[in-house]
Amino acid sequence: MAESPTGSAGEHPDPDNVRRIHRLVRMMQHYDLTAIDLVEGPTKIRLRRRTEQAVVPLAQAPAQVAHLPVAPAVGATPAPAAAPPAPAAAPEVKGTLIESPMVGTFYQSGSPESPPFVTVGATVRPETTVCIIEAMKVFTEIPAGVSGRVVEILAQDKQPVEYGQPLFRVEPA
Repeated sequence: MAESPTGSAGEHPDPDNVRRIHRLVRMMQHYDLTAIDLVEGPTKIRLRRRTEQAVVPLAQAPAQVAHLPVAPAVGATPAPAAAPPAPAAAPEVKGTLIESPMVGTFYQSGSPESPPFVTVGATVRPETTVCIIEAMKVFTEIPAGVSGRVVEILAQDKQPVEYGQPLFRVEPA
């Protein structure tokens, strides 16, 4: 039978792994992270914070995964950023925004030699990978989550993005 991240199936959890998971949860709260993936040899731990948006699992989900709900960090709410003044006659922009589900670095392609996952005018489906966000050397593929046509790319390649920052504008199909 497969061993769970906290111990062998049917046995008491390994105290060292339980302590490691608790440290990771505290680190998620302290740094306001939405996801952590830790791989050390055969041990694989994946923690995801429940949010309004789905967090994308890695392409090859490991057999040993810990899914634990994480309480929001107390007193760690970021200060709202001052919004730049809107132009007086700004036209109403239509479309659905694809927002960053985490803090990290935005990449439009899987590698420097690869073409971007999507470009303006590309048709996407909910499962279409639109970008990768790297946080703490963990690369997370971000799906569109909607169907439609990409009308605007709102983030710059290799630039930092914040949680909830608009990345793409998609015109629904």
